[in-house]
Formats: sequence, C-alpha cells, structure tokens
Amino acid sequence: MTQEQSQRGTSRVPGDGSREDLREKNFSGRVHREYRDLKDSMLTDDQRARLRRVWAPVRWIVGGWWLFRGLMVFLTPTRRVLLLIGLVLALTRVDIHGERVNADGSFVPAGLILVLFVLMLELKDKLLAKYELQDGHSVQRALMPERSPFVPGWRLWLFTRPANDVGGDLVDFVGTERGKSALTLGDVAGKGLKAALLTAKLQATFRAFVHDSPSLVDLVSRVNAVFRRDSLPQVFASVVSASIEPRSGTVRIVNAGHLPPLIIRHHGVEQMGKGGPALGLIDSAEFSEQAVDLGPGEIVLIYSDGLIETRNAAGEFFGEERLRTLLPGSCKCGADELGERLVAACDRFQGYAPAHDDLSLVILQRA
Repeated sequence: MTQEQSQRGTSRVPGDGSREDLREKNFSGRVHREYRDLKDSMLTDDQRARLRRVWAPVRWIVGGWWLFRGLMVFLTPTRRVLLLIGLVLALTRVDIHGERVNADGSFVPAGLILVLFVLMLELKDKLLAKYELQDGHSVQRALMPERSPFVPGWRLWLFTRPANDVGGDLVDFVGTERGKSALTLGDVAGKGLKAALLTAKLQATFRAFVHDSPSLVDLVSRVNAVFRRDSLPQVFASVVSASIEPRSGTVRIVNAGHLPPLIIRHHGVEQMGKGGPALGLIDSAEFSEQAVDLGPGEIVLIYSDGLIETRNAAGEFFGEERLRTLLPGSCKCGADELGERLVAACDRFQGYAPAHDDLSLVILQRA
C-alpha cells in the first residue's frame, strides 16, 4: 500500500467536485450509503425502529414524509415558504381566462423555478460552509507533523485521518532543546468543527509547555489545568503523551484516560496499564508516568478508538481481537510498514460503510 493510498480521506475533502464517485465500481452501494446517512441524520432512533416494523410500500411513503419534514426544519422561514409555494404551483394545473378557471393550463414552470431557486440558495450556503471546512482541513494538515520524524535510534510513524472534513484527533511531534522528543496522541470528545477547534487549542497548549516542563507528568498536569479552565462544559480529551531520547530504548508515557498502548515484543504482545483521568474532567487530577524498555525492533503502538471501533456495513466492529492478529511478527518490519498494514486492514473491513470516528496512530520502534 502506498503512502498516497494510506492517506485516503485526507488528501481531498468529500464533495469537492471530482469524478471519483462516478468512477467507483459499486455506484449503487454508494447511493444506498448516502440514503442511509440521510436517514441516520434526519430520523430519530424511534422513527427508524418504527419504519422497520411496517410494510415496505408504506415504509417508503412514511419515511419520505418524515425526511421531508425533517429537512424543512433546516430551511429559513422565507425559504420554507418559497419552497411550499413552488411545490403547490408545480402540482397545480389551472388556467385563468377572465372570470373562468380552466384545468388545461399549468403553473408548473413557475413552481419549478421557485423550487430551483430555493435549491440554489441552499447550495450556495453549502458551498460557503464547504470552503470554510476545506480551509480548516488545510490548517489541520499544516499543523500535522511529518509522517516519519527522524530521531537517531528510532523509527517513527504518525498518522491521522478524520471521519469528517475536520477531525478531533491530535497527533503531534515536538523535539525539545534538551534532546528529547515528545509525541502526543489525543482524542477530543465529539466530532466535527467543535472538536477540531478544541484539538487545535490542545495542540497549542502542549507545544507551549513542552519545552519548560521538567517531566511528562508536569506537562500533562499543566495542560489539564488549561484545558479544564478554557474548554466547554462536559467536554474532555483522552491523551497519551510519550517521550523518547536519541539512541535510547526507553519510552516514557503518561496516559490520561486513553486506551492503553500496546507493546509489541519478539515473543508476543503486551498491554500497558491504565492511566489517570482524561483531560478536562478534574481540576487537580493526578497522573503517573510509565516507562517501557524496548529491545531492537520492538514497538510501542498508540492508537485512537477509531481503529478498533471501525464498523463495516453490517455494523460489526473491527475490534481488538482483529487488531492483535495483525501484530505478531511486526518487529521484523518497519514502523511505516506496520502502520500502513493496519490502515489497509481497517479500510478493507470498513468497505463502503461510513466512517464513524477519526483514526489515528503513533508507532514508536527501536531501530
């Protein structure tokens, strides 16, 4: 798998006008997925459950009405009135001659023009929002460190891919003046623009403190205090912060409410212990540092829940069991090869199903 292929979903914002959709072999599957996404966005869990219990022809009629009513809510009052007038005119066939009303004329063109006008206004809004998200996507990519930063004695591989146009996962790498390198993988609760803005805030805070923090525990504690103070209520971020030194086989890690990293050794796979609370939950949270000594070729794998919670069209999760079957023998390959293999396995498993969460990986291998 090439690096370009492994960046599927990051090199182009969906809906940018390319012909990729038309070139796909499973075009009908793509249309079905778009319709399913529409139902997931517009219908409640109760409505979807009720539709599954009714006769198929009635399901299309009732479901179509619910979707239409749900979409109307998102229109401004003026556009809602214009659309209703347009639909009435498009379905009404009358011809007025003086005082007589005949049923052989038509207001269909006028109605269609009004409907088209409302559609154009909505497309204009969508384009403006898309361009803003594209700018945000570009900024996030610019803030992302290089895929394989150089640290003597180490092989590193960093990867993140948002589920939507912008994401709430943080992957960062900073070399400090003391010769150490700090790596961070974080997952801000939620998705979309809100999570992306808080992720940028989190990254800036880590970079502001990393150079003068005497330890990882101090760094994470200071970031937690700022994130708790400046974040929104009920919003938190799970984070793993790691530190390595050139030509050393020791990885120091502080886990703040994140999935425990995996240690891939020549004889098997180990799981690190759980850490402290996620950032933003407790003012004076206590964190602890874990140290891992790696032999040549051995790996520490840090990943977001978007990896094991990747879902296929049947709603099944990729799961930790599938992940662990891909890890044996990884010490004989490079960090980049392992990362690309994991991303490719997730893509094959997901197929044409929509992405539900951001996918991020940080792989540290002792050379």
